[in-house]
Amino acid sequence: MANEKELSIELKQDIAKGSYSNLAIITHSHSEFIIDFASMLPGLSKPEVNNRIIMTPEHAKRLFLALQDNISKFESQNGPITFGESPKATFPMGGFGGNNNTKS
Repeated sequence: MANEKELSIELKQDIAKGSYSNLAIITHSHSEFIIDFASMLPGLSKPEVNNRIIMTPEHAKRLFLALQDNISKFESQNGPITFGESPKATFPMGGFGGNNNTKS
């Protein structure tokens, strides 16, 4: 596209390693979305939050649209992503905050 600008970013080595997450807990207020990325692993009494991302509602929607676009591209190349059996909570889910939480 003619309107796209090239973005140059720096990716530090310790961040480039990434971290594993199989649980995202999403909460929001009128001005922020907060996404806690956690790992729920056997033998742990509760999930451990590895990373917290805080963003404005506008940027949260941009992330949503970017994920939607990338999932569509992935599925067109690799077939549909399917959900296995619904995960069963192995810990009390009530300890993660108010009613605005979404777990994935």
